[in-house]
Amino acid sequence: MSMSGARPLNPARWLGVPMLMCIGATMAFAAPIRIWGLQLPEPVFAMVPAFAWAMIRPSILAPFALLVLGLFLDIFWGGPSGLWGLSLLVAYAMVLILRNAMTGQSRPMMWAWFAGVTAIAMIASFLITMLDSLAMPSLLAVFWQFLVTALLFPFAHRLVDRFEDADVRFR
Repeated sequence: MSMSGARPLNPARWLGVPMLMCIGATMAFAAPIRIWGLQLPEPVFAMVPAFAWAMIRPSILAPFALLVLGLFLDIFWGGPSGLWGLSLLVAYAMVLILRNAMTGQSRPMMWAWFAGVTAIAMIASFLITMLDSLAMPSLLAVFWQFLVTALLFPFAHRLVDRFEDADVRFR
């Protein structure tokens, strides 16, 4: 491996831009637009960087960025404080733990990993919501949110592809 193709990771590029894109997409999909009486789905766009940042490289900045994204989601969606921050950190931790097993897998297999990590984060948020409200959230709503979030994998794959060769020290 030569270091000539490696580019240094600029935190504004690999953390800041995806954060702003997630915030913008979340706000756009929350717009009161109805098509044939149906509202736009509300995927957890922050799951994309939670997966990709752990795959790209371990970092001290990424968990703090995920906490900021989670706090934004909690405030924007009106959930309990810390719900999405904790859920995103659970997803990030799972990817960090399983990173060596995921590296080098085919695209469909990586999609399955992404769906699995998304399911774990959704289960965590479901349990936290259930414990906080002492009531069970709608399983159908959680399933649909999981499904539309799992469909975001191409964006996570693109983010990983864009920055995976940026720092060869972690390869």
